[in-house]
Amino acid sequence: MEEEIKAQFERSGFSLEDEEEVLKKCLTFCINFKLGPSDLVSSWEVYYLNRQLNGSSVQNAHMDGFLLYLQNEQKDLVTKEDPNLHIYSSNDVDMILNDEHEDTKEGILGTPVDRSEIIHSDLSNFMPGINGKSTSGKQLKLVSNHITPFGQRKTKFVVQLSFNNPPAIENGIKEDNFESLEDDVIKRVRPSVKCSLLVHVSQPEPGCRFMYDRIEDRFSSLEDRIIKYANALVASELYEEPTDPTVASQKSVFSVGMVCCDGEGRLNEKSILLQSSVEHSGGQRVRLDIQKLTQFSFFPGQVVGVEGHNPSGHCLVASKVVDAIPFLPPPDMGLPPAKKQALDQEFQPTPSTMLGELSLVIAAGPFTTSDNLLFEPLVELLAYASRKQPQLLMLLGPFVDSEHPEIKKGTVHRSFVEVFRVEILRRLQDYAEFMGSAARVILVPSIRDANHDFVYPQPAFDIHPSDLKNQISSLSNPSQFYANEVKVGCCTVDILKQLSGEEISRNPANGSSGDRMSRLAIHLLSQHSFYPLYPPSEGVPLDLSLAPEAMQISSIPDILVLPSDLAPFVKVLSVDGRMEGDEQSKCICVNPGRSAKGIGGGTFVELNYHKNLDRTSASIIRI
Repeated sequence: MEEEIKAQFERSGFSLEDEEEVLKKCLTFCINFKLGPSDLVSSWEVYYLNRQLNGSSVQNAHMDGFLLYLQNEQKDLVTKEDPNLHIYSSNDVDMILNDEHEDTKEGILGTPVDRSEIIHSDLSNFMPGINGKSTSGKQLKLVSNHITPFGQRKTKFVVQLSFNNPPAIENGIKEDNFESLEDDVIKRVRPSVKCSLLVHVSQPEPGCRFMYDRIEDRFSSLEDRIIKYANALVASELYEEPTDPTVASQKSVFSVGMVCCDGEGRLNEKSILLQSSVEHSGGQRVRLDIQKLTQFSFFPGQVVGVEGHNPSGHCLVASKVVDAIPFLPPPDMGLPPAKKQALDQEFQPTPSTMLGELSLVIAAGPFTTSDNLLFEPLVELLAYASRKQPQLLMLLGPFVDSEHPEIKKGTVHRSFVEVFRVEILRRLQDYAEFMGSAARVILVPSIRDANHDFVYPQPAFDIHPSDLKNQISSLSNPSQFYANEVKVGCCTVDILKQLSGEEISRNPANGSSGDRMSRLAIHLLSQHSFYPLYPPSEGVPLDLSLAPEAMQISSIPDILVLPSDLAPFVKVLSVDGRMEGDEQSKCICVNPGRSAKGIGGGTFVELNYHKNLDRTSASIIRI
């Protein structure tokens, strides 16, 4: 029979590498799945096209993936015969082989690990390949009695809000049916277009030392911000050289400084101080009177330019405030390529590569509900991504959430690193293998990740997927990168919520309040910083000595991702140009929300970006 299998492969134009091992496994597949040699080779041809494999050789390395395909194909046949049949996965097979039956386990005090092993099988059937290791193709007619609140929801995905999408779904909630995920994927023959990926050298680097910052480092970092702001305003030729705001003068003066609060409490109109640079005022502070301003928006740590007069030397009466630093030409223009790090050295643009266009799915943690560590929302998200086939899947932490009840109680009988490796990385590797070489995944950590360094700015995860190094990439927090020459910036610290709690503002007299979320996001671009707030919010381990350049925004990104506990949104931000009269630059700001909220599902964003924003579309999707 092995000779017959070999003949069938050769008849279809395939050669065999490691012939003995490949034929031995193919013979096992024929016996387990009751296939003839011709049927087996026919299945291989479909698998070969779906996976877009290179070359015409059948390798031993392909056999595990081929086995998963045969198992899912067999499962489809059995399910059609009995729609109510539940198919168990490899984890359940291991449980039964080890004599760990459900009725036995219910009589023993279990752990979250035990519960995860029992229920994990119910979650693995959303998408083929997201299932860890493979076993034989036996179909077990057992039904699990463990149903989580998340698993009991009636709908899987609902479009909550649309941006530039067709009117049919723009004004109402549209429910999509994603039940038959596997059929669409199996029919996928035309390969997706792989996107390029380019990132500035990730800072800080994994394994760096932190918690060594000194008062001198913090002072120097704040002083540099004020000086850079002043130099940028002078370079724009719109403002004069700044002067000392603490000197009494009847004439109008122009000063640059940082907004501070005169006490421990929250900033208010009576407690605003302006701290100028050492160069101009020796770092002294002066009270800022803003009664004459018709509109303003201030927060501690904001660097502003102020026009006004100081008749007594004790209070600067402001008549105009400049709260946006002009963007000068990007400093990386004209630099040699060595200053940037290509995450895929083998990528070469082809005529089919649409530069300036990008399809991506953006989701932020936590990725598991608060009542378990089964990561059900993550499984659903990967199932959705496997159907939509985005060029880029962008996942932002926390992945192993330190605020999860079970992690807080210390009832998890696995290390945090193991939870991350098994529950997150293994699923992502299966997703990448299943989707083929065109799929890319980007991971950005969070200060809430229990398995990672508690510092901000934060180094990337130190992961080395051997066979998927060009598909799964980990970046620092915050980070900036280019995908298909689309600049993307992201920060997983909830800066929007923290700014919302510290900002004070006055709206114009005409009563137009404006969009508060857009205003908060524009503050980051105006200040050229992913974290302009100072002092930092409680719980943010800000280390200004580690890599202050990592928090700088050198130019306006095309897409700015700011995950937050606030309501999810997709907005177009208009940012002032470099010079007065320049056209305003546009930036898509995305808050994908959280993938899990309590015991239920959360939200994520599907974005199809185009350099012409009229052709850009996005959807906020609730799980």
